[in-house]
Parts: sequence; C-alpha cells; structure tokens
Amino acid sequence: MRKIISFVTMSIDGKIANSKGSTEWLEDLQKETHEEYGFTEFYQGIDTTIMGNTTYQKLKNSGKEFPYKGKINYVITKNTETKKDDNVDFIADDVMGTIRSLKNQPSDKDIWLIGGGKVNALLQDNGLIDELRLFIAPIVLGNGVPLFSPFGKTTTFELTFCKNHPSGIVEMHYHVTR
Repeated sequence: MRKIISFVTMSIDGKIANSKGSTEWLEDLQKETHEEYGFTEFYQGIDTTIMGNTTYQKLKNSGKEFPYKGKINYVITKNTETKKDDNVDFIADDVMGTIRSLKNQPSDKDIWLIGGGKVNALLQDNGLIDELRLFIAPIVLGNGVPLFSPFGKTTTFELTFCKNHPSGIVEMHYHVTR
C-alpha cells in the first residue's frame, strides 16, 4: 500500500501560511538559504498529490506555471460542480473512499499531501496520513493557517529522523504509531 506523506514547512508557532494564506515568507527564506532539504529526492518518490481547493486556487492564480505537472493531482473541494481541469481532478463526493482507493492503487511511489490545514486535519482525523516530514522554520507568523485546522481525533507519531540545518530549519520525520 502506498503511503500518504505530508512534506511541509511550518513556522515555530505552527503556521503553514500567514493570515492572508500566503507562503511568501517561506519563499523568501528559501531564497536566502539555497538549501533544498531533500525535496528533489522526495519529489521523485511521489507520483500523486492531494491538496485542498484553497491551496489549489492560490497556485492557479499565482501567475506561475502549475508546479506539479507530470504528477497525478487531486483537489479536495466542497463544490460538487467542478470535476476536472487541465492540472487536477477534483474530489467532492466520497472523499475518504477515493483517497483510500488512491492509497491502494499499485505503484512504487507515494502520495504527497500538500495541504492546507483543513485537508491535513481531515486526513489526519480519518487515519490516512502515514508519515509527516516536518520542517520548522525559525520564524513566528502570529496569525495564520495552522498545520492542522481544528479537528477532533488525537494521533500519536514516532520521531524517526531529526536534523538541524545551517539555515536554522529543523527537519523531523514522524511515522504514525496508530
């Protein structure tokens, strides 16, 4: 069975985007550090992405080319009218069943849970996140989008890897202990 992996950077105060939903703070930090934090190897190990509609709309309206071409991309949305566009398939009905089906598809590559916070919480609540590759950036954003928006289920993780990067970013890999 394929794993769903959240590969994500957050601020010290647990935010993945600022209060306007922007990740410019992260882009600025990456420009300064020139580190890639194992992203290339990770990206080569996935063939599918899952993200929320807010995240997708930010990407779509950024004026930049869609960054995940060549991957199979899914967007979780409440809008049952939207089915597909050039970049993604939309999942509005039987979200958990569809994602479980994706996990069970034969592949030697995993699934990247891009987020945002609501989708992260939804999948976490339903026991679908297998691994969390978390990068904590040395910045406090205050208000913003939390890594996991409010949810109800408690999940424990086991730390399997930790590395301090010269930039001040701390990389941690966790596996769900279920």
